Amino acid sequence: MGDGRADRDRPLRVAHVITRLIIGGAQENTLHTVEDQHHLHGDDVSLITGPGIGPEGSLEPRARAGGFPLHILPRFGRSIHPLHDWTSTRQLTRLLREIRPDVVHTHSSKAGVIGRYVAQRLRIPAVHTVHGASFHYGQHPLAHRAYIAAERWAARRTAKFICVADAMTDDYVAARIAPREQFVTVYSGFDVEPFVSPPRPREEVRRELGLEPHHVVVGKIARLFHLKGHEFVLQAAVPVIKANPDVRFVFVGDGLRRAEFEDWIAGHDLTEHFRFTGLVPPTQVPELIHAMDVVVHTSQWEGLARVLPQGLIAGKPVVSYDVGGAREVVLPGETGYLLPRDSVDELVAALLDLAGNAELRTRLGETGRERFTEQFRHQYMTARIREVYQQVLESACHGRQDTIGEPRV
Repeated sequence: MGDGRADRDRPLRVAHVITRLIIGGAQENTLHTVEDQHHLHGDDVSLITGPGIGPEGSLEPRARAGGFPLHILPRFGRSIHPLHDWTSTRQLTRLLREIRPDVVHTHSSKAGVIGRYVAQRLRIPAVHTVHGASFHYGQHPLAHRAYIAAERWAARRTAKFICVADAMTDDYVAARIAPREQFVTVYSGFDVEPFVSPPRPREEVRRELGLEPHHVVVGKIARLFHLKGHEFVLQAAVPVIKANPDVRFVFVGDGLRRAEFEDWIAGHDLTEHFRFTGLVPPTQVPELIHAMDVVVHTSQWEGLARVLPQGLIAGKPVVSYDVGGAREVVLPGETGYLLPRDSVDELVAALLDLAGNAELRTRLGETGRERFTEQFRHQYMTARIREVYQQVLESACHGRQDTIGEPRV
């Protein structure tokens, strides 16, 4: 494969492997990294993935327009399927033999296990990004143990882990996946400019949503799926609206639970207080956040939800459950409210505090923008990731990967 050189001035040859290119935080992170490596750093970068199919929408058209090689493995899917997974493993092996990358960078659970296995067989150093732990709250105990076992197995084939939050490192070390020195945190970057300067006037977007200037808008951006915590927002909405009838809620996203939520809202005579945008492209998210006054995030499990720094960079206070890396950006008294997971009374109190105090909303939002704008630029993220590659290649040059090219037996 690659020659293992660690010349910091030369372009790198990197193969990224991810299970599918749906619209989601891990996928957007990966695509930003690939685009930056190609356009900003001149790297020879390839993206390998399964079909971008799902109710969340697809990033595949954007990847096809990126100017770098995109390889679709037709049998590569999220669910475990022994025959399809074996076929994809063989296809990935052939591809990586052809590409001859210096580094294989894997993302997501399925691609992480298969990609690191193939990289080890071909003696290519592998880097894996933990966008969110594959073992997490809400899983069946057998699945939880199986994922931990798989991660421990794959960790022995990993030169370095990149975590999108310190919390991910803590989870993996606590589960004895790998020692702490094998991990580095690189926050998941994105295009911050539309969040700093809205692409369309706030008033125009609010009018399209049927919102009045005096409404205090609480927005939640997440798929309408289990573990995303919309039900806690619904429960809190009843006392919040009773105390402050000017509050309106906007749910951005779509999913399997939409009809259930709409029925619940109608049954509680709250329809006029809720707006559903349905599925929107990522480019529309900044203008929707600017139309909000408060960003709420009540997921029961997460890595570091991108909507939290996005809301802060847009100058909005955030209210979040204390899960994953939320506490790394949601700073009580400084940028928002950090609440116990599944809590409702605390959520009601936080939303009423913010709904009734415009000055507080402004102060928390401005602090968040000042603290996190530079840290979450995707260009900064990609530069840090390339530093990790260089460290891995320097280690390879010192003898850890001194026979690159032939499969292990």
